[in-house]
Amino acid sequence: MGRAAGLSRVNAIFDTPLYPYARSPDQDQLARRKVVVVGAGPVGLALAIDLAQRGTEVVVIDDNDRVSTGSRAICFAKRTLEIADRLGLGEVMVAKGVQWSVGKVFFGDGQIYGFDLLAEDGHKHPAFINLQQYYVEQMLVARALELETEGAPITLRGRNRLLSLTAQDDHVALQIDTPEGAYALEADWVVACDGARSPTRDMMGLGFDGRVFEDNFLIADVKMKADFPTERWFWFEPPFEGAGQSALLHKQPDDVWRIDFQLGWEIDRERELDPARIRTRVDAMLSSQTGEVPDYALEWTSIYTFQCRRMERFRHGRVLFAGDSAHQVSPFGARGANSGIQDAENLAWKLDLICKGDAGDALLDSYAAEREFAADENILNSTRATDFMTPKTEISQIFRNAVLDLAARHPFARPLVNSGRLSVPCSYEGFPLFGPDALGGPAPSRPGAACPDAPVGDGYLLEKLGGDFVLLSLGGAPVSLDTGALPCRPLHIAQPSEALRQRYLGDAPQAIYLIRPDQHIVARWPDFRADAVTAALHRSIGKVP
Repeated sequence: MGRAAGLSRVNAIFDTPLYPYARSPDQDQLARRKVVVVGAGPVGLALAIDLAQRGTEVVVIDDNDRVSTGSRAICFAKRTLEIADRLGLGEVMVAKGVQWSVGKVFFGDGQIYGFDLLAEDGHKHPAFINLQQYYVEQMLVARALELETEGAPITLRGRNRLLSLTAQDDHVALQIDTPEGAYALEADWVVACDGARSPTRDMMGLGFDGRVFEDNFLIADVKMKADFPTERWFWFEPPFEGAGQSALLHKQPDDVWRIDFQLGWEIDRERELDPARIRTRVDAMLSSQTGEVPDYALEWTSIYTFQCRRMERFRHGRVLFAGDSAHQVSPFGARGANSGIQDAENLAWKLDLICKGDAGDALLDSYAAEREFAADENILNSTRATDFMTPKTEISQIFRNAVLDLAARHPFARPLVNSGRLSVPCSYEGFPLFGPDALGGPAPSRPGAACPDAPVGDGYLLEKLGGDFVLLSLGGAPVSLDTGALPCRPLHIAQPSEALRQRYLGDAPQAIYLIRPDQHIVARWPDFRADAVTAALHRSIGKVP
């Protein structure tokens, strides 16, 4: 396939309006909406779908009306797929994506070691799929429009650009531009999901502090037929010409391959983006692996700089920030889109309870605290990976290369090799809305952690948990709790599977778990005590005596 044919397929995706502009009644008469989400990327759409499925009114505005250009985020982690299941999209994402769990790390022309991110059985989803962001956005938009058609309280407004916002005591006043002129809108709550260059953040005069690393990386999405396995291949000091200090190879759907080359700091961006120069680099990589250069098309190219930054606070009164508008990390490790989807998951159920009057708005402070902690964790991991991949001093380079030499021969050195620690869900262990751990069971299911999946009958545990508060009883007799206005659905599993027993019970004959709507574990006990569970439930929504 030639370059023009490859680009025409992609341009057809990018050029199709998915939620075209349509005049809203709000443009004729001032209206108050429960939640307005600014930005129809993966994070904003995931949040809006979650809210709508819970019955909370949400309006999504975006200055565009189609998917973002280029594949951008491609690695979606197991936890993101589990969240997508609740949104009605997990299976379609897996069906379209390229599944993988194995990675290989090379130093020069030799392999140091390989790894498997999900070596154990008993999980519904793979460790990762590779799937271009534009496909994920298409799926999310289709799901949102499906919900709207079914009568759910969700509206997508394309070519609605936020001009200004003013926070009041009980609402936020917005000015929104459209092809027919500007209009005013009010919202009880606004969530900014409008990206790393967030106009909302700029309008509010808020900072975005952190570190910019002195290096540039070239992304080339290449469409070709190739026999490389569906694995993550990463090279330190790759043997092919023009690759720089590191290179990365990933397979995507439709025979598209993501290749990253490290370029260095002082570069001529226009020169490096010249297709002929990019082809020289790609040709060198392919010929070094296959002995020849297959026919290929350049679908998308871009240069990015490693940045690890975040806002000081994710909540500013009635305006909240999520995804790249709140935090930004370097791409190696797949922590950008995955952490943003977890922001949406954390926020949706809390905002839903507040809109329905079942919790006070102080619960949103826990969103900020928990996800600021998660952002710091992601930034720490990304910073360490970047420092290892791009040594800044001669001593650092010597140390890095010594670790790589040792890792090729000795397993003890392999955990020191850092080509990007891959995304895992954050644990909120020790945060105020969690505890106690009266069971003292297996570490993966401790309070604060995201529930590990396991087979249950003809399905999986996380499917049965859904997006509710759940009182899970394993072994023993069924239990239930009269919680009044705040529902807590009982789920009893009399005969846990071996995987469920290993991940939740350990040596205990039975256990009681209280689980939040975002499937993080609030508390666990060896037996049922209604007063203890009720106290933990109230604690989980900020009603601490």
